[in-house]
Amino acid sequence: MKIFNYFFFVVFIIFAALQYNDPDPYIWVPIYIYSAVLCFLAARNRFYPRAYIVGIFVYLAYAIYLFFDKTGVLDWATEHNAEGIAQTMKATKPWIEETREFFGLLILIVVLAINWIYGSRRKMRRRQV
Repeated sequence: MKIFNYFFFVVFIIFAALQYNDPDPYIWVPIYIYSAVLCFLAARNRFYPRAYIVGIFVYLAYAIYLFFDKTGVLDWATEHNAEGIAQTMKATKPWIEETREFFGLLILIVVLAINWIYGSRRKMRRRQV
C-alpha cells in the first residue's frame, strides 16, 4: 500500500499542476490536491476513512453530473461515437474535456475507495487485538 499511495500522491500532484491551463483550475486543483494529501497520509500509515467517504461522495456527485451534462459522457458516447479522447491534449470539443474529467474522477474514486477499504480493515483489526 505504501508504494501504491506514494505513486498516486505523485500522479495527483502532477495532475494538479497540469490544471494551470484548464478552463476551471479552481475546481480541479483542489480535487487533485485533496486526493494527493490523503494518499500521502495513507503512505505514512495514517488512514482517514471519513475523509475518503467525503471525497468519494463529492467526486461521485460530480461524475454523475459530468455523465449526464448536455456535453458530457453520454453525449460523447451517443452523439460523437465515443470519439478518441487522447488524440491531443488540447481539448477543443467540450464533450472530450468533460469525458476526460469524468474518467479522472473515476480514478480518484477508485483510489480513495481502495484506501477506505484498506484503512477500515486495519482499524477493525486493531480493535480485535
